[in-house]
Amino acid sequence: MRLLPMKEPDRSWRSIKGQWKKDAESVGEDFSTFSTGSYAAYDGLTKEGDHPSLYCLSDGERIHAACQVSRLMMSKFPDPILRARFIVVSPVYELGIADAGQYAQTMVALFSGIVWLSRDTMSASHIRFFLRSPGDSQFFAALQASTPGSLFSKFTIDGALIECSLKEDEMAESA
Repeated sequence: MRLLPMKEPDRSWRSIKGQWKKDAESVGEDFSTFSTGSYAAYDGLTKEGDHPSLYCLSDGERIHAACQVSRLMMSKFPDPILRARFIVVSPVYELGIADAGQYAQTMVALFSGIVWLSRDTMSASHIRFFLRSPGDSQFFAALQASTPGSLFSKFTIDGALIECSLKEDEMAESA
């Protein structure tokens, strides 16, 4: 799966919502009430068309998740950081069509896409990744262990927030 900007017609928020509506209705869920609230941030950001900070996780055929990604300065960091938040997933994960293992794989793939962005098009040495809930932190707990092959010089999870810093030598290799 790849994390891609929501720019192309087949990756527009309207197209994604259409796909997700079909997914929800396939199990008898009323999409208009199901989507109330959870998709409001995207509806607001895309009211006037595409929004450059929105990304989606795609396997080439389906969109599995979406999030807002921003590269910005924060006073507690000397360099720009990459922040990912407002994660939404396809109803297949919320309505039991996909199992918990598939959900975990999607969340890990989304985080991996953010790490890739930080090393490539949105260069940043620090990442703040806002999980959907504190329970999702279990999928990333192993990354807190310091190992020689780790990409991270720091990796912490507090509630539903992952904060990590890439090792400096890893950043230099990707430049």
